[in-house]
Amino acid sequence: MIEISTAEDKEYVCISVGGEVDASSSIQLDATIQNAVSDGFKKIMIDCSGLNYISSAGLGVFMSYIQELEIKEINMVIFGLQAKVFHVFQILGLDQLLKIVDDEKSAKGLLNVI
Repeated sequence: MIEISTAEDKEYVCISVGGEVDASSSIQLDATIQNAVSDGFKKIMIDCSGLNYISSAGLGVFMSYIQELEIKEINMVIFGLQAKVFHVFQILGLDQLLKIVDDEKSAKGLLNVI
């Protein structure tokens, strides 16, 4: 089961993802990120501190936005990944393609929204 919440600020949106992202729940994650992009946010933080599991479908959601974010000059930072989840990102090389940091403070620093 997935839990997603969104908190908006003038400068950025923070999407908190908890539980498990699998083939069926990845649709919710995709829709939430798409809403942030459609709403015109140029700075997106993804809080994964509550994320226990992510499937290939969930990883595919993040992969599907790499080019669109670059074209639209949107900065997205993922933070709070548990070690086992981060390892999955590493295996696929997504840690090289996505901005991933340890905590919210680092994410805000990277996005210059402190």
